[in-house]
This record gives sequence, structure tokens and C-alpha cells, in this order.
Amino acid sequence: MAIERTEHARHQAQVTAFIQKGDPVDFRDLFLTLHPGEQADLFIELEQPERQFVYRALTPEAFTDLFEKLELEDQEQFIQEMPRPYAVRVLNDMFSDNAADLMNELPDDFMNELFEQMDETEATEVKDLMRYPDDTAGAVMTTEFVVLKADKTVGETLEELRDLGPDAETIYYLYVIDASGRLVGVVSLRDLIVSRLDARIADIMGRRVVSANVLTDQEDLARTVQKYDLLALPVVDDEEKLLGIITVDDVMDVIERETTEDFEELSATKGSSDINMGPVEAAKKRAPWIISLMFLGMITASTIGGFEETLETIVLLAVFMPLVMGSAGNAATQSLVVTVRSIALGTINRKNVMKMVRREFGTGVILGVVCMIVIFGVITFLYDNAFIGIIVGISIFAALSVATIVGTLIPLLINRLKLDPAVASGPFITTLMDNLGLIIYFTVATSMLQFL
Repeated sequence: MAIERTEHARHQAQVTAFIQKGDPVDFRDLFLTLHPGEQADLFIELEQPERQFVYRALTPEAFTDLFEKLELEDQEQFIQEMPRPYAVRVLNDMFSDNAADLMNELPDDFMNELFEQMDETEATEVKDLMRYPDDTAGAVMTTEFVVLKADKTVGETLEELRDLGPDAETIYYLYVIDASGRLVGVVSLRDLIVSRLDARIADIMGRRVVSANVLTDQEDLARTVQKYDLLALPVVDDEEKLLGIITVDDVMDVIERETTEDFEELSATKGSSDINMGPVEAAKKRAPWIISLMFLGMITASTIGGFEETLETIVLLAVFMPLVMGSAGNAATQSLVVTVRSIALGTINRKNVMKMVRREFGTGVILGVVCMIVIFGVITFLYDNAFIGIIVGISIFAALSVATIVGTLIPLLINRLKLDPAVASGPFITTLMDNLGLIIYFTVATSMLQFL
């Protein structure tokens, strides 16, 4: 890592020096020897006048490689500052799935202006991809792929690959279609290389092809690619006609987006985790949850008010209210995260769902027993009041046992309703358990007052 930082700093200094000198030749000689990922890291640090120099120094085709490595929000910013003809040529050279993602983020007027100037074939491919629903296979697939005919020989196919390969996103898997365009087989690049030149594709292709429907949810795509260790996944329509492919780098992007979305849902910050977002916009996105939780908090206040007599009898009980509430909320959040993650990974099914519920309940009981013993000893020692220790200990035991069940069942129920289980956010569960924890605490305390 330290070596990478040193190399980056050295390249940054050299690039900046060439830009300041206005020397496009030396700039290109250095810049184009770097990996597109390194180019993107350097480009993102440049100021607007320096970026204009890069647009003049590099051809649109050379610039496209680094442009596709940038985050979508950065692409949106830079495409609008480029000279218009330059931007159009960059879009023409981008893979269709990446261009569609970018176009979806642009203002409608600007997007339509670019479409009018793009190559007609490229524009049509991008528009076709944009009509698929978000988070489906159609929305993330690319249409730049190589198809084979079963009656061709290996030698003929290799000759075609030399012409078609450079424009395809990947050629490690080659898909075979019949006369109707239906997917009938797959051939790996390795199969081609080791086979005789006169062998027919039909004789070497695999006929059991793992594919995805164009409307398959992107989370299911990621699971399929992971399960079968694929570098690419073909996408078909309801008639098994091949429409596109999804490459492993697209799947990695899907996993990153889904993980980010789950974290945002769990923390009640959906849509506001982008560090480039302004405070006003971030506050707008978070406000609904915060206001809702505030009203739930008012229920907590009402719960406390309902047990005023108990509190007046034993004032010391108030000291331990945050302890019971916090412990219950923490336990529920732990179970929530475990359950949501298991659902996301597809490890929960009808056969083992009760096993998981029992495990989480058992975990809550064990944690409750341990915490009950510990808190009883601490309160008895510090406050010289074993009676309060018993009340708090029993309350902690009951609250933790209930909390793990609540944290497990709520996301399972939400998932059963075909909703994202991550919407059972941590703050919501915590606030809910604040109320349940207090009810348990004061119920235990009230019922034990007769022994005082």
C-alpha cells in the first residue's frame, strides 16, 4: 500500500508538471502507460482547467477507458463539462450497459441532445437497455458479446474472434445460438484453444447453460454467478433468446450497490451516504425516519408515565432504565443484522428458518442469564441493594430473550411480504425495544413490589 501511494504521488507530480507545461506529447507518453484505474485516480484529482487539457490531449477512445472506471456521479459531472462532440464520441465508445447507467442520471434535455448526436446503432442499444426496470438483469447486462453458430468449425470461429473480439466486453465465454437466436450452448475460450481446428462448435460446446431471465432481480444474479463461479452470465427472454450478458465486474458493482443499500436501510440513512451530497439534501432524506422515530420515542415517554407510582416507590429504578433499554436494543440489532445478512446471502429457507429462530432465541437466553448474574452482582456490590439487583437482573434476562426474537422475526416477516428486510432498520428496532424493554422492566418491578 505504501509503495502504491508513493507511485501515485510520483505520477501525480509528473502529470501535473506536463499539464502546467502544456505538453500533450509527454503527457500522453506517460499517461497512456498507466492502467485505466490509475488514470482515473489521477484524473479525479485534477481541477476543471486541467481536465480540459486532458480532453484536448487524449482521443475520446483513449479517454473512454479511464472514464468507465469513474464513479457514476463523477461521470455525470464530467460528461457535462466536455466539449459536446467529444462527449458524444466517448458515449459511442462506451459499453452499452455503462452508457445506459450514465444516461439515466443525466437531465432529460441534455440526455436527448446526446442521443440525437450519437451513432444511431449505439443510441438504439442504449435506449433498449434503459427501458428495463431498475435492479433487473436487463438493466445491468451488456449487448457487446460474441455469439457462435453451431455449424461453424473451431478454425472459422477463431478467425471471426480476431475481428469481433476487440469490441466485445468479454470473450472468455462464447455463447452458441440457433437460427432463431435461442441460446443452445456455451464454449469457453480454453475449449477453442485446445480443440482441433476442424472440430465443429456443436461437438465441443456445453449444452447445459446457466442463464438468467431478463427480469431477474440483480441480487439473484449475484448469487448465481457466485454459486457457479462464472465470469459471465447470459441473459435471455421468456423464449430463451439471447439478449445480452452480465460480466463478473458488473456483478461486483451490483454487490457493492446492494451492500450499500442494506447498510443505508439498517441505519435509516437510505440515499444519504454519498459524501458528495450536501447537508440539506442529506437532511431531507433522513428526516422522515428521524421524525418517525421521534414519535415512537414519545410512546416511550408515555410508558414511563404509566409507571409513575412504581418509580415513586423505588426511585433507584430510574437509574437502570437506560441500561435495560440499551441492552435490549443492542441485542435486537445484533439479531436483526444477522437475519438480514442471512436473507441477503440466501442461506435462509423454509427448512432452516425455525432452526435460526431457535438459535437466536437460545442466544438471547444465554446472554440474558450471563447478564443477569453480572448485573445482580454489580448492583448488590455498588448499591448494597440485592432487591434492586434481582429486579434489574430478571428484567435484563427477559428483555434480551425477547429482543433476539423480535430482531429475528421482524425481518423474516418483512421478507415474507416480498419487501426488503433491511427496512427493519436498526434505529427502528432499537426504539421498539426501548418500549418493550421498559414495559418488561416496570412490569417485573411492579409485580415484585409486594415482596419489598
